[in-house]
Amino acid sequence: MFTTRPEIAGTFGVAASTHWLASQTAMAVLERGGNAFDAAVAGAFVLHVAEPHLNGPGGDAPIILHDAGTGKQHVICGQGPSPQAATLGAFAALGLDLIPGTGLLPAVVPGAFDAWALLLRDWGTWELADVLAYAIGYARNGCHVVSRISAQIETMRPMFEREWKTSAAVFLPGGKVPLPGSLLRRPALADTYERVCREAVGTSREARIDAARDAWYRGFVAEAVDRFFRGNEILDVSGRRHRGLLTGDDMARWSATVEAPLTYDYGEHTVLKCGPWSQGPVLLQMLALLKGFDIGAMDPVGADFVHVVAEAMKLAYADREAYYGDPLFATVPMEVLLSDAYNADRRALIGRSASMDLRPGTVPGFTPRGRSQCRRPRCAAVRRCGRQRGADGGPSWGVVRRYLSHRRHRPAWQHGQRHAIRRLAAIVAGDPGAWVSPGQPRPDVLVAPRPAEQPGARETASDHLVAQHGVAERQGLDGIRDAGR
Repeated sequence: MFTTRPEIAGTFGVAASTHWLASQTAMAVLERGGNAFDAAVAGAFVLHVAEPHLNGPGGDAPIILHDAGTGKQHVICGQGPSPQAATLGAFAALGLDLIPGTGLLPAVVPGAFDAWALLLRDWGTWELADVLAYAIGYARNGCHVVSRISAQIETMRPMFEREWKTSAAVFLPGGKVPLPGSLLRRPALADTYERVCREAVGTSREARIDAARDAWYRGFVAEAVDRFFRGNEILDVSGRRHRGLLTGDDMARWSATVEAPLTYDYGEHTVLKCGPWSQGPVLLQMLALLKGFDIGAMDPVGADFVHVVAEAMKLAYADREAYYGDPLFATVPMEVLLSDAYNADRRALIGRSASMDLRPGTVPGFTPRGRSQCRRPRCAAVRRCGRQRGADGGPSWGVVRRYLSHRRHRPAWQHGQRHAIRRLAAIVAGDPGAWVSPGQPRPDVLVAPRPAEQPGARETASDHLVAQHGVAERQGLDGIRDAGR
């Protein structure tokens, strides 16, 4: 079968990523004697530079690793917590029942740096300075811009120019969108990494990496983030300007953690995913449902295959909405959700016709959250559109689109708010977890702050940390849909 991602065979090692510079960097580390974890960390930091439209040190990093020495697998939770101040009351006081998808309000503790540093400390062999040298070089000297970066910056250009001036200084060099093939330099990010390396002082490699983590989360980086969030009001998709809730103290309280992965045996394979603080278990639930179908006998591009897989996905995602959450706050019945008996009952719901309902399962002792909202949920933005209805009786997509355009006095796409548009579309389509909802300790819904001695509640949301202040911009992920990748 032809594929654009052919199988790679070798006798020494292999590295793969979404950008050639990261793959090249990881391979170079292997060739210089580093192990797979050294290579992975070096490649990840290069991706932060080479693909700023997809990821960055202000983002998160759920990591699943295999230790060949012990034969064991581990998960590193690099999903930072919500700020202590990010309570339902705080958002209600701002007149918001939907967390904005852009600006400062949705920002959580940036978990990527600590997760990769922890991986390097406990499983790698190299010094952090040696690992970061590649990313520093590309940030200082520039990476060639791919067309999608140019397109994304062009989409955001009006917002950068009028509102997000520090982002404009980074991504609009000379006041212009960088062309595909041109070099985009990130000197502030290079300076930040170099200072982190200078402050990484200790008597052992592990101590020096921990000192670098302290510099990021309890030192000058956290101080810069704190100042920026306290001192700036940023326009977001609510149409208003807001200060952020994230503080240096939030960053100081959190560290990445190591835990066992969730597993599920499917055929000859054991599949591993992150826990229900992510949406990773959705895939395991899908496999548990599909185990009862002979999908291997189906045409993989045929109607039957697509139908069965799509219906299994719907059922699994319905359970995500109803039961998933931060295990430090909520009891999540994963053992039941992955059990043969439970999935036999759920599998019987897959008929010959596509279901248009959100149908969470029934778990003894648990009440599915949001059941009353599963049919035609609405949010404040949709309500403000008026009562025009679509052909099927639901809110009209055109109404939602016009509302977004009207609020910003120009077409919504010019603001680069397609994530917000998708979020509204999800709400209209029947995703009750897309807005702030009391009593839902879900990863993408606000929960009450936890005591100071515990890390904060995890929330996957879009965040925007400005590179001019030592942290690269992260084009965030909506909700929890990508948290378990």
